Amino acid sequence: MIKESELPPEQAAFREVVPAGDYFLKVVRAGETLRILDLEGNQAADTLFYNADDPAERYSAMDTVREQGNVYLTAGSVLRSNRNNPMLEITADTCGRHDTLGGACATESNTVRYDLGKRTMHACRDSWMLAINENEEYGLSKRDIAHNINFFMNVPVTAEGGLTFEDGISAPGKYVEMKALMNITVLISNCPQLNNPCNGYDPTPIEVLIWH
Repeated sequence: MIKESELPPEQAAFREVVPAGDYFLKVVRAGETLRILDLEGNQAADTLFYNADDPAERYSAMDTVREQGNVYLTAGSVLRSNRNNPMLEITADTCGRHDTLGGACATESNTVRYDLGKRTMHACRDSWMLAINENEEYGLSKRDIAHNINFFMNVPVTAEGGLTFEDGISAPGKYVEMKALMNITVLISNCPQLNNPCNGYDPTPIEVLIWH
């Protein structure tokens, strides 16, 4: 569902551009609003959410899909934790839908899906691990990498129940906006994938904005 935001970008308390292949890690407090902006279009933002006060509680695709009865996320979707608590609500969305089933790229999956020579290519799980290792104060470890959301990514479900990676449905300036319902640690990998069309084979920057 397309829904425009009423929040002016110039009034955001925080703004940061995240280059392609880089990570973003920050705490968003309960009541604050987070926007992920697709600057050039057709980019994928692989995102993990944690309870900032207890990282063992994290975003759960299973609980979110079950409670909302829909495999795609858009305005009105409530993102739920592995304890079935509401974590964030999508309050605005100009893209239309977002994937929560396709998972994140890894060196291992690149090897299996594409070619042995792809193993050395950078992947989202590399970005997450780098973020965790460079920011120990967040209390995260390798075992905390679980379900993620692929914002702006187009992963249709086939008639046979499989998943396919298709051209993105985003465009320059599209965004998704969420209100935090608890203190949230946000970990984003701005996807560097070059082997499928999730970002048009041309990874580009995103921007993250936060309103108090």
